[in-house]
Amino acid sequence: MNTLKPASQSYAEDFVPESEVIRAARERGEQLGATPIGAGTGATLQVLAAANAARTVVEIGTGAGVSGLWLLSGMPEDGILTTIDLKAEHQRAAKQAYTAAGIAPARTRTITGNALEVLPRLADGAYDLVLVDGAKSQYPAYVEHALRIVRPGGVVAIDNVLWHDKVADPAARDDTTVLLRDLSKQLRERDDLATALLPVGDGLLVCVKRA
Repeated sequence: MNTLKPASQSYAEDFVPESEVIRAARERGEQLGATPIGAGTGATLQVLAAANAARTVVEIGTGAGVSGLWLLSGMPEDGILTTIDLKAEHQRAAKQAYTAAGIAPARTRTITGNALEVLPRLADGAYDLVLVDGAKSQYPAYVEHALRIVRPGGVVAIDNVLWHDKVADPAARDDTTVLLRDLSKQLRERDDLATALLPVGDGLLVCVKRA
C-alpha cells in the first residue's frame, strides 16, 4: 500500500540538491521556454548512469543542458554524451552550462537537427543509456530507435510519462495523454524489457533491455 504523502514527495524530489551550475542552466532553460527536468528526475538519471557505468549516452532533447549535466555527473570521466536538439539556441545554452561545470569539450557531442533524421545514423547496440525527452508526438519513433541503439543490459529512460497527472486519469483522453499512456503500457508488456514507472518529476519510465 502506498502511503506517500505530498510532503514526503516534495522532500524526496529535492533530496539531492541541484548545484549552482545546474540552477543557472535551469534559469536559462526557463528563459528559452525549454522546460528543464526537476532535481528528482536529474538525480535518478545520475544514479542510472552511475549504476550502468554508462560511457556512451544519447539524449534526445538537449534543452539548456540540465539533464546533460545530471547524466554527465553519473558517467565515468571518459564517458561521452551525444545530445540532439532541433534548436541551436538550446544547444548554445547547454554548451555554456557544460563549460561552467568544467566539462571537457571532448565529452559532449552536440548535434543540431531533427532527431528522427539523426538517430538512424547511430549504430545498433552502441550505447549504454538513452534519454528520451523531445517532442511528445514523436515518442514512439524515438523509443523504437532508442531500443535499437542501446546495448543489451542498457537503459532507455523516457521522461514526462505521467504528463501533468493526466496519464493516471482515465477520463483524460487528449492525444498526448493517450499516446503516452499507450506507449508505457506497450513497453511494460514487452518480454525483452524490464520496466518500471518512477513517480519522479513528471514521471520517468525506465526500461532495461534484457541480454
